[in-house]
Amino acid sequence: MSLYDNYQRIQENIERLKATKHIDSSVTIIAVTKTFGPEVVREALEVGISHIGENRVQEAEEKFSQLQGFHFTRHLVGHLQSNKINKALHCFDVIQSVESLALAEGISKRLEKELPIFIEVNTSGEPSKYGISPDMALELIARIKELPHLSLRGLMTVGPLTDDEKRIRKAFSLLRHLRDEAQRWFDYPLELSMGMSDDYLLAIEEGSTMIRLGRALFGSRQ
Repeated sequence: MSLYDNYQRIQENIERLKATKHIDSSVTIIAVTKTFGPEVVREALEVGISHIGENRVQEAEEKFSQLQGFHFTRHLVGHLQSNKINKALHCFDVIQSVESLALAEGISKRLEKELPIFIEVNTSGEPSKYGISPDMALELIARIKELPHLSLRGLMTVGPLTDDEKRIRKAFSLLRHLRDEAQRWFDYPLELSMGMSDDYLLAIEEGSTMIRLGRALFGSRQ
């Protein structure tokens, strides 16, 4: 199937789920173009996608340099090393993978204008995944909230690598509960960035407002 067909099918799946489960919130689709070239990004923009996600700073730097004149929101959805902060700030409009106070401070001190960020939380408990532990997340939110130039827009997680629906739902519902706890400190709604190609419908059921899709849109990685 073409990218256009995949995108339409995904949108139909989302709308069907929202109608069935009486979900009112909108869902933003981020097309994750890891390993795909700039021509794929251009095709995604042509079908109506306006949010592009990349996992690696260096790959994004090379790719986005070939997309001058195209207007879209650029999300860093992969791990950010402290020595790549300067390049990341040059490449991205949103950083979704802030997982420590040290990283947040490193970003903040380099900024002269507001930058939207998400806090990444490891809600699956899997040691292979990045993100702050759930029991430390609210403290980190409170500390980051006081840093200049950082605009905390929401929380992000990667679901567990499993076919066990209960485990997947547990990871997503935990992020939602953390968001609900933190919401009292903010006068605008915090986003939930959770759900990927295999579990985005479960994530939306559990409250996701932002899903990160690669294979579901583009097929297997190159």
